[in-house]
Amino acid sequence: MKKAVFLDRDGVIIKEKEYAYKIKDCILLPNSAKGLNLLKDFILIIITNQSGIGRKMYTEKDFLKFNNHLVKELAKNKIKIAKTYYCPHASGQDCGCRKPKPKLLLLAKEEFKICLKNSYMIGDKKSDYEFGKNSGLKTVHVLTGYGKKFMDKVNPDFVAKDLLDAAKWIIEDDKKNH
Repeated sequence: MKKAVFLDRDGVIIKEKEYAYKIKDCILLPNSAKGLNLLKDFILIIITNQSGIGRKMYTEKDFLKFNNHLVKELAKNKIKIAKTYYCPHASGQDCGCRKPKPKLLLLAKEEFKICLKNSYMIGDKKSDYEFGKNSGLKTVHVLTGYGKKFMDKVNPDFVAKDLLDAAKWIIEDDKKNH
């Protein structure tokens, strides 16, 4: 079984902008490429809630164009995102794919043959933390994006100032446990 790092997108990899879907809003956070580069021994998977689609603020096609741009920008830095899973539903809709519900994680687990107990979730919101904890992942809460706002609502395995700090901790933790 393989190990993975699941990543929230907005506020973790790219600068937080509510309902980001325009290419001009795809701005990598400082140190995110450096952090992702350190995680080359893991399958990197983005799992993101995109309620803007369900709210009709942008289309699924807009999201895919934005995401493809992000994946290409990361590839320029020799970073391979294995796949992006996303929930297109608005927060009020009843679906099984919106974080913290596990449907997208279970799809990724099957598709990539991932061992969840050897894998990690990096996020900046309570739903990311709950998603990771409920699925048996180790959790890293970054203080970028909405991270500071949700600090009192989470109890992660590690609090990181950014994605680079998170990656360093994951590498050390993985060495200790395997």
